Amino acid sequence: MDGYLVLGVSVFLGTVFAVLGLWHRSIQETEEESLAEELREAEATGTNQALTQHPQIDINRCLGCGSCVQACPEQGVLALVEGKARLVHAAHCVGHGCCETACPVGALKVGLGDLSNRTDIPVLNAERETSVPGVYIVGELGGIGLIRHAIAQGAAVVETIARRLEPNRSRDILDVLIVGCGPSGIASSLRAHELGLRFEVIDQDDLGGAVRKYPRNKMTLTQPVDLPLYGRMKRTQYSKEELIALWENIFDEAGIGVRTGVKFNGLHLREDGLLEVETNEGKELCRQCVLALGRRGTPRKLGVPGEESERVLYQLIDATDYSGKNLVVVGGGDSAIEAALALAAQPGNRIVLSYRRNAFFRIKPRNRDRLDLLVGEGRISVLLNSEVRSIDAHACRIAIGSEEHSVPADYVFILAGGEPPYPLLQRSGVAFGGVEEPMAASLKEAS
Repeated sequence: MDGYLVLGVSVFLGTVFAVLGLWHRSIQETEEESLAEELREAEATGTNQALTQHPQIDINRCLGCGSCVQACPEQGVLALVEGKARLVHAAHCVGHGCCETACPVGALKVGLGDLSNRTDIPVLNAERETSVPGVYIVGELGGIGLIRHAIAQGAAVVETIARRLEPNRSRDILDVLIVGCGPSGIASSLRAHELGLRFEVIDQDDLGGAVRKYPRNKMTLTQPVDLPLYGRMKRTQYSKEELIALWENIFDEAGIGVRTGVKFNGLHLREDGLLEVETNEGKELCRQCVLALGRRGTPRKLGVPGEESERVLYQLIDATDYSGKNLVVVGGGDSAIEAALALAAQPGNRIVLSYRRNAFFRIKPRNRDRLDLLVGEGRISVLLNSEVRSIDAHACRIAIGSEEHSVPADYVFILAGGEPPYPLLQRSGVAFGGVEEPMAASLKEAS
């Protein structure tokens, strides 16, 4: 009898383990199919290619523990593939660095990687100096995003400049001209003030740079960072308004002025070693120059009739200013998607999102999910493969294929990216990755 009992228990346990094994194998196969589909989507949409900084993975050291995948705040950047960490949606990485910190064996490092084919990344030495002596690049223009990185770079570059300057130099010429007053330009200015350098800061807009253009109350992740003249910024999140107010207060107390409305048009190195910087207000002489321009440049325009109207806007500051309106948003990046989402949240708005391509590429997964939800609810209409042909008094003419449609529009938001400053910098002699020589030599040779 005992033998039958043992045999029965054995058969039962064997059946249970077999079922569990099949269940586990089924889950594995489902996960592998899902991951394979995710990899195909990333390749098809181009999000498998990193835009700026991203994790560099040492496969030989990776344990496959998944700590980096779990630590990443951005969805889908990393995944475990065949027991090793692998980049999936590399373009979604914004450089938090949580994966690098979480890895127990140091198998990955967040950086730019091989720049030999990156024509959108300037060649910089360890001190962030460009191929033009005395010209430095800080912030996202150098390929490294996040406010905390920009602040650290801005302060460090000015410290380098201070060490290099001759002690008995003439005070008639600027020690350093800082171009751009976003987070990196702000940190450069504050550190220059602390070190007693003779400097000026110019910006084509106003203090805050791209942060000032964020939508109202947008939360910004900074992570703790030391800001010159202020000290430790201990909080991990600040609203746009809090950051701008903080920076303005520091500048006011220090007596630092920003020359706004001044656009950078290029520079060249003179034979006497000074830098001549060209702006829309004339020329500036300086010993050293910090370029904190950002990557977006000036807003990209469509070049269509009616675009000069005051009803055409290139940024959304406060979505609550618009309700009960017919609104057209043009663009397919995160800024356009987020604007459409914010405007759709206001009462009575009717939103049309126009994008020239057949699908949205490189947008954050959470933005895609929210957009799909609101499209399903009929709160946003999406026109893919579409192109704005003209903007009239209360409508847009939008072409979809060979047909044109009149779309009601009280306001039109053109959020189609910016004209990056790469060609301008290359003409000034700044070398970029993937280019053996700058587009044009320094104007020193022509002077």
